Amino acid sequence: MDRETRATAEQHFQAAGAGIRGGGLAPVGVAFIREPCAFSYADFVTGFLLPNLPCVFSSAFTASWGCRRRWVTPAGKPDFEYLLRKYGDVVVPVANCGIQEYNSNPKEHMPLQDYIAYWQEYIQRGGSSPRGCLYLKDWHLCRGSPAEDLEDVFTLPAYFSSDWLNEFSDALGVDDYRFVYAGPRGTCWSVNICGRKKWLLFPPGQEEALRDNHGTLPYDVTSSTLMDTHLHPTHLPSSPALEVVQEAGEMLFVPSGWHHQVHNLDDTISINHNWVNGCNLANMWHFLQQELQAVQREVGQWKDSMPDWHHHCQVIMRSCSGINFEEFYHFLKVIAERRLLVLGQGEQGELGPSAGLGLGLQQAAFDIGRLAEVLASVVEHPDFQRVDTSMFSPQPWELLRQLEDALVATRAL
Repeated sequence: MDRETRATAEQHFQAAGAGIRGGGLAPVGVAFIREPCAFSYADFVTGFLLPNLPCVFSSAFTASWGCRRRWVTPAGKPDFEYLLRKYGDVVVPVANCGIQEYNSNPKEHMPLQDYIAYWQEYIQRGGSSPRGCLYLKDWHLCRGSPAEDLEDVFTLPAYFSSDWLNEFSDALGVDDYRFVYAGPRGTCWSVNICGRKKWLLFPPGQEEALRDNHGTLPYDVTSSTLMDTHLHPTHLPSSPALEVVQEAGEMLFVPSGWHHQVHNLDDTISINHNWVNGCNLANMWHFLQQELQAVQREVGQWKDSMPDWHHHCQVIMRSCSGINFEEFYHFLKVIAERRLLVLGQGEQGELGPSAGLGLGLQQAAFDIGRLAEVLASVVEHPDFQRVDTSMFSPQPWELLRQLEDALVATRAL
């Protein structure tokens, strides 16, 4: 991030205040970015990341990726022979798309060689199998592979290099948010390595019109049940989704808060990353507050009779969302301490790459501002104030003070 882009981003958030991005007028289409040499990181930040808009990057952006050569046959199909040699014994998670449990699909684990055998049978049978429609989903290939192997698979695009979720998971040595998906034509559910996907994208807020009378989002947004006004009293057929067909090699940016559904049009393999950074950190905090409120509503009848009711709500929230307020603070702390380190080294003439962070001073300065704003909201939240922080180091208020002091210092950069 350069100085001009940082200034633009900071002005954007100053104008937005504490509001959550998204929810404005829906775009009429999704932009297609054709040439890497004509599209800078600053272009991405100002054109798509800040306004929270989707875009498709052409296959030219991934032309050098090893997986596009090795995982795919000359005919553009999955190279099962190579995948079996390289990863056949690796155990992968597989979802059954034909079974719905609590608005998701049940999963099992099997060696990749068993899944490929199923996939080949599915193709030979003309798109059917007595085992149903199985989809390889959420395979943590990066977590289980040596760094030198990953360099031969794909290269993280510079546009997505500010990736706090995976920076946090790498720092702690826990599950990452980088996934491989693979499956036959017709599976539901991103860079396409081979195959084609159809995406249906709903801008933030538009998903509310899809909810049924219990407030639940539909399992399939194309289902005819959405036309039942008794089940879906708020459905607006005049607000169609944005439709994108993602071709092989293309990379789709799905912004924060955009509800989406995906359908494989061909036999497909894709690499997907979930990520958070300074531009959508406030959205993440807003989401967590909503999740806690939903839990509190569900168990509200036991508030007066259950000891440590607020603590139990945090436990339930973590089981549903994978994170609670305590862990969110630790997430902020890890990123904040690493940004403070970059600024400290910069004052001594050493930039982030010397610490393995790959960050410049302007990016670190921008991140400090976003962290300070969100952490200030966290420490003031009454439910966070009920969290036992006695063993936290540093204490939340002390970390906030460090960020605010650093924020003053960054004005001279």
